[in-house]
Amino acid sequence: MLLLLLGIVLLHVASLVLLFVSTIVSVWTSTEFSTSDLWYNCTTSNGGYHCDYASSGEWIQAVQALMILSIIFSCLSLFLFFCQLFTLQKGGRFFLTGTFQILASLFVMSGAIIYTVMSHEWAPVAAAFGYSYILAWVAFPLALISGLIYVILRKRE
Repeated sequence: MLLLLLGIVLLHVASLVLLFVSTIVSVWTSTEFSTSDLWYNCTTSNGGYHCDYASSGEWIQAVQALMILSIIFSCLSLFLFFCQLFTLQKGGRFFLTGTFQILASLFVMSGAIIYTVMSHEWAPVAAAFGYSYILAWVAFPLALISGLIYVILRKRE
């Protein structure tokens, strides 16, 4: 039972780390001379480096909000798991923890979908998706799986 709990916590922490990295690091799309993320659109030209802030579009602000909400809900879910682990009655399920984690995964998915559809307005058309974008998509199923595990999991003595 201890190994199961440790595995669930490690899965949750892994998805949380992926969420943090994908939100903070600046490579959602990239070309040879530019990188774009949720916060800046940076280009290199004539030896200079120029960055524009992300406040230029409502859709990028929606993606920012969704990614931040996913981090908040995932952190709350981990905190609730530890609280419920010590306060939940024997045989009880971790519904609240699972619900928060599933919501976090849905926020990540929604943010990544919006970025996929609208990124041509923010980044050059020839830009390839970067590793932060891929990490967001990897964090989605990990958070969803851990949320479903929380919903199924029963507390035992």
